[in-house]
Amino acid sequence: MKTDERIVLAMAELLRVQGYTATGVNQLARAAQAPTGSIYHHFRGGKREIAAAALRQMGNAYIQLLPLLLDAHEDLATGVEAAFAAAAEDMRTTGWANMCPVGSVTGEVADTEPVLREVAAEVMEHWVQEGVRYFTGRGLPEAEARNVTFAVLTALEGAFTLARALRSTEPLLTAGRTVAAYLASLDSPADVPSTPNSR
Repeated sequence: MKTDERIVLAMAELLRVQGYTATGVNQLARAAQAPTGSIYHHFRGGKREIAAAALRQMGNAYIQLLPLLLDAHEDLATGVEAAFAAAAEDMRTTGWANMCPVGSVTGEVADTEPVLREVAAEVMEHWVQEGVRYFTGRGLPEAEARNVTFAVLTALEGAFTLARALRSTEPLLTAGRTVAAYLASLDSPADVPSTPNSR
């Protein structure tokens, strides 16, 4: 792995574990197993530029979980509830680790790091676009697909925060059941199996 790739990967993990403010350049260099000088050699914008790259990388990786988790379920409501349950179990078994650093970093620095807020907004807009693309491919009208995408994202981000604070899977399990019930209530049943061409 190239040095710049190691630096971004290390930043992504540090953001996930401790956030942006607590992450220093020296710590980042140690985590990336790279000389401190190489940080600025590869990223002249320093910590902020690396964090932006890490947020984009994590955002692209996270949205790929949508088909990975839901394609196995013909019924979308069942799939969404199962995905939230899987997230709950992941949080529990990893000691309530931060499951979405994009959301956490946004909340942490939105008012102090406008560049990173804009990057986070870019990532989240990409999530919405890909979510709409996925859910329309699964048979939902575009307007409903957009509503479902926002319901999933907002329920998931909020449940991550509550679960981490309370050290409980209940927020994620409850959010999953609630979004699943919303999906089940839609006029157009979302049970059309996805295909590679639908996304």
